[in-house]
Amino acid sequence: MTNDEVLNTIEILHREKGIEKEIIFKGIESAIVSAIRRKYINFYDFTVHIDRSTGDIDITSQDVAISPPDDLGRIAAQAGKQTILQKIREAQSDMLYEEFKNKKWNIVTGEVNRYENKDIIVIVSNTEAILPQKEQILGEYYRQGDGIRAYLLDVSRQGSKINIVLSRSHPYFVRKLFELEIPEIAQGIIQIHALVREPGQRTKIAVSSQDPKVDCIGSCIGIRGTRIRHISDELRGEKIDIIRWEESLVNLIRNALQPAQVGEIEIDTDLKKAKVIVPSDEDQRKAIGKDGLNVRLAARLCCCDIDIVQKK
Repeated sequence: MTNDEVLNTIEILHREKGIEKEIIFKGIESAIVSAIRRKYINFYDFTVHIDRSTGDIDITSQDVAISPPDDLGRIAAQAGKQTILQKIREAQSDMLYEEFKNKKWNIVTGEVNRYENKDIIVIVSNTEAILPQKEQILGEYYRQGDGIRAYLLDVSRQGSKINIVLSRSHPYFVRKLFELEIPEIAQGIIQIHALVREPGQRTKIAVSSQDPKVDCIGSCIGIRGTRIRHISDELRGEKIDIIRWEESLVNLIRNALQPAQVGEIEIDTDLKKAKVIVPSDEDQRKAIGKDGLNVRLAARLCCCDIDIVQKK
């Protein structure tokens, strides 16, 4: 590789790959130093500098030019090629990592590539990401080529390898769907105070409005239920209860247990427990829900144990 070829290659990498020229120059200089030291044991206290304009290689020791090895050109060419390839891999890995780090905790769109055991490999921005079985919604199944949206749960790196973990079961996946679907939430007019979920079954979300003219529940549901339907469809029909947030724990519990009619509520603040009196068998069944799902989610939403008792 001649001086002109080195300079041209560096220029092309700079334009096409976005790698800073100085990074490549310094990498080649460092590689030449290592290569010379490995081959010539009497070369130790020296530095290598590549002229940024001409590509000429200068070797100095204590500011005095010294004679280069006879095969410096071959050493430089080999080191240059290795360094360029390494810098390409490093730069691509760095750019990829930065790209996905900026997308962390947001929703990304990809395409299902394959199953590995029960994990799903998804192609996102031409990069493989993993949707582990535990982060999937129970009962979902995808075919190769299906489009998929998921919450970018984690991004990490091991050397040049980027590990991207997705989730569709995380509560924040639903939160982000609400932010995307409902402009008033993205604008901060409607606030999400609490969200609990059993993936594939039911979500409870407590909201409030900062503007008295904006109905927080109506805005989330949308005209003829279009907004909430879009979110539920993305979650494969998962039921979503939108309740009005209350600072009063009693009122919050009352809202969280809907559609049941609730009577008296006794709060034990020390034990973080609530005893809820309901007027009928039907209301008790509604408050508890199928397999205890409604009361279980309500308790998590309100951060206290809830005991449902029928009025005598």
